[in-house]
Amino acid sequence: MTTSFPRRFTARTQAALAVERLAAEASRRLGRGSGEMIGGKLALRVSPGALAEVGSHRRTACVSGTNGKTTTTRLLARALGTLGPVKSNSGGANMAPGVLAALSRPPFDAAAALEVDEIWLPKVAREILPRVVLLLNISRDQLDRSNETRRIASMWRELGAELPDATVVANVDDPLVAWAAAGWRRQVWVSAGQNWTADAMVCPQCARLLHRNEAGWWSECGLARPEPIVAVTGPRELLWYGRTISAHLDLPGRVNLGNAAMAAAAARELGVEVEAALAAMAGLGDVQGRYQEVALGEQGRRGRLLLAKNPAGWVEMMELLADAPPRPVVIDFNSQTADGRDPSWIWDVPFERLAGRQVLVTGGRKEDMSVRLAYAEVPHSVHANAEDAALAANEKVVDVVANYTAFRDLLVRSSR
Repeated sequence: MTTSFPRRFTARTQAALAVERLAAEASRRLGRGSGEMIGGKLALRVSPGALAEVGSHRRTACVSGTNGKTTTTRLLARALGTLGPVKSNSGGANMAPGVLAALSRPPFDAAAALEVDEIWLPKVAREILPRVVLLLNISRDQLDRSNETRRIASMWRELGAELPDATVVANVDDPLVAWAAAGWRRQVWVSAGQNWTADAMVCPQCARLLHRNEAGWWSECGLARPEPIVAVTGPRELLWYGRTISAHLDLPGRVNLGNAAMAAAAARELGVEVEAALAAMAGLGDVQGRYQEVALGEQGRRGRLLLAKNPAGWVEMMELLADAPPRPVVIDFNSQTADGRDPSWIWDVPFERLAGRQVLVTGGRKEDMSVRLAYAEVPHSVHANAEDAALAANEKVVDVVANYTAFRDLLVRSSR
């Protein structure tokens, strides 16, 4: 079937999009994945300016941060979908090739909710010129790639000066995000929460220690937590532009209510009323397998899948686990390239909070995790894989907390 391209697309970009489609289809047929990355990479080789062309003439929002990008992007796409078609890289391919792949199909004037890697955000945003940028949080993630949190904050702050027409929706509870967003022309301040503060102990402006209390954070140089116009104020409650509204989600935990608050604030900037936005978000129960309950093996064991890929993510999962029935916990831990090769960050995670639960460990770096749990004085057992761990659990349903590649591989196995 021939695709009709807008006249604004150059012949080179039209050829690039044809290459993207063929490469993505070949990748899927060969069982090599969705094809988003390989298709996008080849398209950008053919037409380096393709991203700017396909990103123009749209209502676009970019979502970035260390944690919560995929969920917030999916929530935002739901909200924007109340106004018409939406393009989104919901598969998680969040660098330039993946963004291009998301925008490479008609309609070419559809709104877009785009997840963008925090380091790639400046490059992508300069090309597509989004109307709204959501900045969620900044923390250490892959220590061999994005360990310098203040460098990311500086990149984001400089980006604001290059996007004078964009609005930034920023989490006031993260000092690095608030400082970065202060460099933009227009801000929408949201209190989405910050459970992990160890990566934001020092003021990004003056390098002195930050002060914190229940009301927020501040520095001796004058930098302080902005007053939010949107805030999570209860388990199912938001402060919304001077009034209190109810927010009911199928996604669990306060962290996801914070993600929804960010998404709703961004959707408002693109013309979606908050009631319509939250109603559209309410039916979302899992995101790319997160929070989904799957079969583990063939003996009736099941597991709820949770993703935790860095200290901040683990602290969020600890809160979620504390609010749920005290099931056995399976920790599936790898350190492949996509996870970051350096797993030493596990020593910053307060695994002591798992005391009193049955804990079972597996994954490519299960020995490292076992040593960490031993020092945390958390009794545990070690197993060859998540299925064996679930079989050894005291209950038929377990919570599985996995980092990126472990989560991905388990999701694939459970879907066969």
